[in-house]
Amino acid sequence: MRKLPSIIAGALVFGGLLTGRAMAQTPSPETSAPSTKAESISDPEKIQRSTEYLVQMRAGLKAVLGKLEEARASKDVVKLNCVNEKLTNIKGLLRISEQADIALQEAIAKKEGESSEHEYTKVVIARQKVDQLKAEAEQCVGMLAFETGPLEVIVEVPSDLPQIDPTQSPPPPPVVSRPPPASPTS
Repeated sequence: MRKLPSIIAGALVFGGLLTGRAMAQTPSPETSAPSTKAESISDPEKIQRSTEYLVQMRAGLKAVLGKLEEARASKDVVKLNCVNEKLTNIKGLLRISEQADIALQEAIAKKEGESSEHEYTKVVIARQKVDQLKAEAEQCVGMLAFETGPLEVIVEVPSDLPQIDPTQSPPPPPVVSRPPPASPTS
């Protein structure tokens, strides 16, 4: 009889595992997004997409440069440093992407499949990161730059509150000294 609850609990756990596994199946092909994997894209399309991604990244760089000027105009050092950090990262990613684009074109010319896939993947990842950094730079300028300084708290007390301070305990009652119940003489 004692084993029955543990058997039931084990069956429930096992059933839950099977149910979770059934729910985690991959979606059907018609509902999934179009494939952007490097091996499923033709070589001319890789070159075309890589070039488009570079144009998008350069446009992102220009947009972040505009945000940098905006931060400079506001004379806010926190915003300026935040945008400048994102800009530096974008410049590095753009440089890597340009080199990868050249290497991609060379690999395709030499008919090196793995190398071309690798270089194309580098450009795709860099574009995604540039998009993310661009959004972060926009948040830098849009956010309120704040400093923590001295704190001032203003407390408004309603006038209808009693004047008794609830944090102080009332004074103890006076000590009454009573005479003994009988006289000291016998």
